[in-house]
Amino acid sequence: MSLTDFRTLGRTGLRVSPLALGTMTFGDPSWGADEATSTEILSRYLAAGGNFVDTANVYMGGRAEEVLGAYLGKHPGLRDRLVIASKFALSMDPGDPNNGGTGRKAIRRHVDESLGRLGTDYLDIYWQHNWDPHTPVEETVSTLDDLVRQGKVRYVGLSDTPAWAVARMATIAEWRGWTPFAAIQVEYNLLERTSEGELFGAARELGLGVIPWSPLANGMLTGKYTRDNQSPAGAGRGAFVGRHLHERTFQVLDALRRIADTLGTTVASVALAWVRQQPMVSSTIIGARTVGQLEANLASLDVVLSAEQLAELDGLTTPDLNFPAAFLNAFGFPAQWGTTTINGVRANA
Repeated sequence: MSLTDFRTLGRTGLRVSPLALGTMTFGDPSWGADEATSTEILSRYLAAGGNFVDTANVYMGGRAEEVLGAYLGKHPGLRDRLVIASKFALSMDPGDPNNGGTGRKAIRRHVDESLGRLGTDYLDIYWQHNWDPHTPVEETVSTLDDLVRQGKVRYVGLSDTPAWAVARMATIAEWRGWTPFAAIQVEYNLLERTSEGELFGAARELGLGVIPWSPLANGMLTGKYTRDNQSPAGAGRGAFVGRHLHERTFQVLDALRRIADTLGTTVASVALAWVRQQPMVSSTIIGARTVGQLEANLASLDVVLSAEQLAELDGLTTPDLNFPAAFLNAFGFPAQWGTTTINGVRANA
């Protein structure tokens, strides 16, 4: 597989690369990448055939969008070949209650500021960065529809939003003839699979694409963490992996290393391949602080896991899902189906 094996996003006609380039690290060398390195990473991704770049207004306080905008300004004609996504909801001014959130005032301000930093007159995808419990969903959805009708945005999506809110917002958009949602963004990797419950169910029913972020669990699944070295050098987001530092994770890493050795690849490539091969996934966001990290992530496209390897990793990381998932599997479905097989599935299978 390559970056040019494009996939359509949800029920839309938008074609995106199987790996999207995330830009959270762009523009700040303190824990990310300086502008020169960020530009080199972007250039290498595009040269390999990638077309999907994901950013946000708050990444590095706006610097990530500025770095991307500067690159586009130096390469006239490139903009329309790319799928550029940005986000709204997080505050750029913590002292102003109307700067953050998903209300009309905040959205309209943030989209114009993002367009200015990016040096473009439209966004291909505009994501709600996360759920806002203080704004009526009708206000958010109608504002996004306005932006699409004005030509400032092509498609809209929902990131880090509860499944009930995804379902309600998508249904309101459908019933009122407003712009439909194209996809959801979720944290999804071998160590965080709870999205497979309600969020994947909503996406499946509503025809939404699924875009995982943090497919390597903030670096935990790169292979640099071991039982003997739980604070490796160069762990840029090491503060986020503490919840994974336990024996179950190291058993998963043992399996990843064994599979990687069998395939002649790396632990990270196997972990990324597992995410990419999940049927609900449209495109996976990868991030990099160095060109070497980007190259390593792109190498995962050459890795194809067998059904047996996928099943082994699935078994090691089966998530505990919220009620009523376990109840339905243990009692509800058997009581419905008895000993019969329906759509190829048996109860308790």
